[in-house]
Amino acid sequence: MTDRKAQLAANLAQVEERIASACAAAGRKREEVTLIVVTKTYPASDVRMLHELGVRHVAENRDQDAAPKATACADLSLTWHFVGQLQTNKVRSVTSYADVVQSVDRIKLVTALSAAAVRAERELGCLIQVALDAESGERGERGGVAPDGIEELAAAVDAAEGLRLDGLMTVAPLAGPFAGRQRAAFDRLMEFATRLRAGHPAATMVSAGMSADLEDAVAAGATHVRVGTAVLGVRPGLG
Repeated sequence: MTDRKAQLAANLAQVEERIASACAAAGRKREEVTLIVVTKTYPASDVRMLHELGVRHVAENRDQDAAPKATACADLSLTWHFVGQLQTNKVRSVTSYADVVQSVDRIKLVTALSAAAVRAERELGCLIQVALDAESGERGERGGVAPDGIEELAAAVDAAEGLRLDGLMTVAPLAGPFAGRQRAAFDRLMEFATRLRAGHPAATMVSAGMSADLEDAVAAGATHVRVGTAVLGVRPGLG
């Protein structure tokens, strides 16, 4: 085993232990939580090693990095999640490799994703990104729709050809009433998720929590956690 693979294996084991402990503390089964490894800024070689170590879900946030990486790893059985703010001019490219887009936050994006999915003859899973720091009608600092816009977007995704409404996603806000209160933020997201499932029973996915706060997300009931640094190490600086 190479030094890098050994490092990844050790990091994965630590993250696995954290998720398992959080599940036990919350009275949940370990299999209720899916680990998504955020591989942004890291090379395709790391993705290959992660796959060898059992990882099946990976995430990217920039199409210019993700597209060539997904192509280089096209032979692997991976589910690719796109988690970054998505411009409509990148939609066709993202739809070619992403299985799930977790950052759906406006009707214009739904329309573009639907057209691209139909053109590519693919079904694309979609999560509504909820901005807990956004006022009504606004988008969050890190993307996302204000809570009162969830249902309109959900209905649009549900009605759109080529798209599948999978659930909700959030990023713990840096400002507003939930700043520094990750558990409260994730609890709030779960309230919205429960409400969404009442009208859309198949939308069961709740993506929340990252390296620093995955325990809070698991305690709140998240089904997916997005972990980067804790698995891959501190990211190199971006120019």
